[in-house]
Amino acid sequence: MSNKRKQYSSQFKAKVALEAVRGQKTISELASQYEVHPTMINTWKRQLLEEASNLIEKGSEASQTNESQQTQLDELYRQIGKLKVERDFLASRSAQLGLKSEKPW
Repeated sequence: MSNKRKQYSSQFKAKVALEAVRGQKTISELASQYEVHPTMINTWKRQLLEEASNLIEKGSEASQTNESQQTQLDELYRQIGKLKVERDFLASRSAQLGLKSEKPW
């Protein structure tokens, strides 16, 4: 007879860990309420606290990355506009000189 370990969803773990962090109930009370071993609750609580700081750091990095990407995008659009103006100017000049008027673009 094989005993399968019970697997908990991440939502359930987060719910229990948040309740443990709030401290409104003791770990023992939460363990009996959710039928989970107190060690597991402590582990989930520790993981939640460790990962919370990582999430905040990633959030600030993401906003900095978005700003740099937006700056780069603006620069690329500026270059595209400049190249279009140059292309149109050269096309009109070559037409004045009697060169091919085919537009390959």
